[in-house]
Amino acid sequence: MELWIPITIAAAFLQNLRSAAQKHLKAVMGTTGATFVRFGFGVPFACLYLWLLATVGGYDVPSANGTFLFWVGVGAFGQIAATFLLIHLFSYRNFAVGTAYSRTEPAQAALFGLIFFGETITAGVLSAIAISVFGVMLISVAHMEMSWRNLVASVFARNSLIGLASGTLFGISAVAYRAASLALGGPNFAMQAAVTLVWTICLQTIVMAGWMMWKDRAEIGRIARAWKVSLFTGFVGSTASFGWFMAMTLQQSSIVKALAQIEMLFTFAASVFFFKEKINRYETVGCILIVLGIVVLVLTR
Repeated sequence: MELWIPITIAAAFLQNLRSAAQKHLKAVMGTTGATFVRFGFGVPFACLYLWLLATVGGYDVPSANGTFLFWVGVGAFGQIAATFLLIHLFSYRNFAVGTAYSRTEPAQAALFGLIFFGETITAGVLSAIAISVFGVMLISVAHMEMSWRNLVASVFARNSLIGLASGTLFGISAVAYRAASLALGGPNFAMQAAVTLVWTICLQTIVMAGWMMWKDRAEIGRIARAWKVSLFTGFVGSTASFGWFMAMTLQQSSIVKALAQIEMLFTFAASVFFFKEKINRYETVGCILIVLGIVVLVLTR
């Protein structure tokens, strides 16, 4: 098994834990605060990973360059906006469906990878993405009368557009992070990922902390009162990001994100067992299609 596969699955599991924690935090703070905690409380862990690689692993820390900094900026701001939209989306539908809308990310990452870097993908990968995206669309209309008209119309609903915008920004940030990591040129994929993570998460923390100081200082107090859950969110969020950055240094962003659809399995488990939300048969079929897309990806890429 190629190394990027287990790394991606682990990152997907941790990202689901992070999203569940952020949904919990949304009940005690605003969207801005719930977005901030994944970055601000993740900084110590990101720095720890870099320190361990440099001191225990003995790897040289690569120097930042202009290309690296440009793509870090694109990825960091894109991820902030994508996360904000995703958390805001939780107000419209249940946890599983809310997350599903952003899962068009691999298809969009494939498009951006083609446009900006000329990356090509096989017919098998395209089929896998199409199957998974159809599963997402099915989930999106699971609580409506099932028809092709509703399936297509659902894409233009307010909550769908918010989710699609989130997926677009996640797709852009994924491609940007891969470009940033590769721009470092070594010494290995783990150190490249760690340096990219530290620069990214520190920039995101500074920007969002400044925004809250300017616009909503009361949010800082709400974050402080929920520091335990926030710290957990920061840990799983930064660890998941470290996993994504390593996987996307080893493999194209669109392929990594296609396998990352496995997160929906973890999401449905959290929806049913943690949030006590009901899942109907269409959501179940949609989930099965997402899994089928993953199987096609692994077998045909």
